[in-house]
Amino acid sequence: MAKPKLNVAMIGYKFMGKAHSNGYRQVARMMNPAAEPVMKLLVGRTPDALEAAAAEFGWEKTETDWHKAIRRKDIDIVDICTANDTHMEIALAALKAGKHVFCEKPLAMNLKQATRMAQAAVDAGVKHMVNFNYRVCPAVSLAKQLIDEGRIGRIFHWRACYLQDWIIDPTFPLVWRLDKNVAGSGSHGDLNAHIIDLALWLVGGISEVSSTMETFVKRRPTQAQTTGGLTAAAGDGYGDVTVDDAVISLARFSNGAIGTFEATRFAAGRKNGWFFEINGDKGSVRFEFERMNELQYFNREDPAHAQGFRTILATESIHPYMNAWWPPGHIIGYEHGFTHNIYNFVNAVANDEQPSPCFIEGARVNAVLDAMTKSSETRKWVEVPEVVIAKTACLA
Repeated sequence: MAKPKLNVAMIGYKFMGKAHSNGYRQVARMMNPAAEPVMKLLVGRTPDALEAAAAEFGWEKTETDWHKAIRRKDIDIVDICTANDTHMEIALAALKAGKHVFCEKPLAMNLKQATRMAQAAVDAGVKHMVNFNYRVCPAVSLAKQLIDEGRIGRIFHWRACYLQDWIIDPTFPLVWRLDKNVAGSGSHGDLNAHIIDLALWLVGGISEVSSTMETFVKRRPTQAQTTGGLTAAAGDGYGDVTVDDAVISLARFSNGAIGTFEATRFAAGRKNGWFFEINGDKGSVRFEFERMNELQYFNREDPAHAQGFRTILATESIHPYMNAWWPPGHIIGYEHGFTHNIYNFVNAVANDEQPSPCFIEGARVNAVLDAMTKSSETRKWVEVPEVVIAKTACLA
């Protein structure tokens, strides 16, 4: 029997649009989801660039007005790959139209927006998901499995860093990611959001935080044009950088664990280097994205003469998601996380299940982000506000 088809309208087509497009192209071929996503409509503002992207990535048609795209009767899923300041408006319209919504992170500019989006998603009765793609690296999902099995025991410590270096040059232009009105924050919402989500997922709720943020280069050349990815050409004028360049935070978890977070775009030599380590009374796990197929695992219950960190190469068919790919030892890469999340989302829609991370989980990340920002501004410990959603349909 033929699988049901789910028509997708994706809004945005640059860095994340390319990654999502590759996920849609691969998922039906490689992972056998319960429904087949159809790359029906690509949406963007610049007609020539939009047409070129649609042809390159494999989208059937294009549209320059996202309002029209959302109103189309033949669209089942709206995928939001636009800048952060547009997430709420597009998502609310899509939810009102009864569409399932897959949204890039961070979910919103702040907790107020995120809560409104989460409540609207629950009220609409549709499926909703935030693309925290690092959860579904097989080695990270394996860490979750080991923790849930009790293999590291009571958790004492979380420590994580997310390090990049792409704006160290003070002549790098003022791209949208450096504008608070568009991005909401800098390395905080862009990078720290990822490791906050992982901390909430792997360790548990965060009760209070203490943070400091810094902007090292406060004025930059205005942007002439984007040249692709995280690169851009500078114009003639100068403007103010209105977001953080780096953030460091301490955290107390609700279960008694303590944690540290660091995110920066000024770590020379680090292009996309991040890691986490979790220490418990029975053992530890450590993950480094630059070695993304590997999980480091230590077990205190091993015989003393055999104790030590072991490297688990998470490429066996019994490891999360790996039965869709290659023989053991044949590694996968960055793009596979997007395919895995799209697989989870498509299956959830097809099977009438709520996927994770949902908008409520996305709002919980925004709650921590906001608390860390407030802590940096006040130079005090700040409690993380609770995310309150009526008629909750998604808990994780």
